[in-house]
Order: sequence, then C-alpha cells, then structure tokens
Amino acid sequence: MTLGDELRSDLDKLVGGPWSVRDGRVVPGTDDVKLFTNDAVKLDAVYLYADLLGSTKLARDFEWETAGKVIRASLRTASTIIKSYGGEIRSYDGDRVMAIFIAGAKNTTAAECALKINYAMQKIVEPALYAELPQLEQDGFDVRMSIGIASGDAFITRAGVRGSSDLVSIGRAPNIAAKLSDIRAESYYRIYITDSVYHSLLEGSQYDNDGKDMWSPYVTDVGGEQMTTYRTSYSWGIG
Repeated sequence: MTLGDELRSDLDKLVGGPWSVRDGRVVPGTDDVKLFTNDAVKLDAVYLYADLLGSTKLARDFEWETAGKVIRASLRTASTIIKSYGGEIRSYDGDRVMAIFIAGAKNTTAAECALKINYAMQKIVEPALYAELPQLEQDGFDVRMSIGIASGDAFITRAGVRGSSDLVSIGRAPNIAAKLSDIRAESYYRIYITDSVYHSLLEGSQYDNDGKDMWSPYVTDVGGEQMTTYRTSYSWGIG
C-alpha cells in the first residue's frame, strides 16, 4: 500500500462514517476511545490552559539548557497543582498544559487551581530559577503563566497514527480556554475566565477576605467574537 492509499483509506473511515457518541462520567484515556469507528465521549467539563509567558524571548535570548529548565519547572509545577485539585491532564503543547475538570464544583475548583498556579509561579518557581539561573533576573525575564478557563460541553475523540493516537477535545470550551490563555494585556492580570465560569463560582473563590470581588469584567475579542470575560491578578498562597 502506498502512502496515498493509506491516507485515502484512513479518510474513508474517519470522514465517511457516522459518529458514535456516549456521555462520559470520567475523563477518558486513549484506550477508552476507538479511532476508526468515529468514537467520541461527551463531557460537561471545565477546561484550563496554562501557558508560559515569554517563550519566544526565552528561546531567542537564552541557551537551550536555560530555556529547558524554565519550561520543565513551570509545567511540572502547574501540573502538580492541577493534579492536587483532581484535574485530568490530557495535553502538553510545547510550553502549555491543558487540564479537564468534571467533578463537583468544577468551575470553582479550576479557578482555585489557577489562583494557586499564579502564586506558585511568582513565589516558588521564579525565586528558585533566579537563584540557579541569575541571567534570567538580570535580563528581566518574569517567570509567569497566563491561564484561561472555560466551561461547557466538549467531545473527546482520537486523532493520530493508530496505536500512538492522541486524544483531542472538540468544542467551544477547550477552544475558548486556549484562546484566553493567549491574552497578553496588562501584565498583572494572569487569569481569564468566561462569564459562565464566573457566575458559577462559589463565594469563597469569588471574593477576598475583605468581601471584595477578586474578578473584574473584561471585554475582549476571542477568535473574532466580542466576549465578556473576567480576569484577576490575585493569587492564593501555598503552604
């Protein structure tokens, strides 16, 4: 079979057949979703994307060994916090991690997770990297992550090359969360959430100890759509 024959055969199966969709109660793994039967798992979920800021500068102005330590430290820290909140990590894309929350007060859980990632980057990761790699501080490189959160229905299916296929999430929630993590507005805002996430927050993750709303409305363009989002510069401490 030629490469062209293989591609045409795959497309016949992937495009020609109907979807088989089932509701999911847990975030599926690769083995839970079939590739060539157009299998999909529908989730009512919250998606969180955490994206390292300044990766272009990092790659351009520093040695790869330095860039590698910054990226690994940032992703490891964010992933550890995500897992501690029950989030399921389903994707790493260069300097970005994607997580899915489906249990309980999932909007609040994702928001609190983001607040702790914000703290950890400023108070734990950055000081550790500055101590080991002083050139980062000398060059004014801030070790930060921008985080986007969105909720709604998503469909998880597979794409790739047979046994090594990856899971992909299809729907507005993952798409919008990814785009919110790309926002580079005022530097002190690091977390962006959709209107629906904001209005689903429990009181403890909406207001600070003085009763002030931690989140402020922000109208922005998201993939060509004007959208009211909410953003914050707050962070939550880690013991």
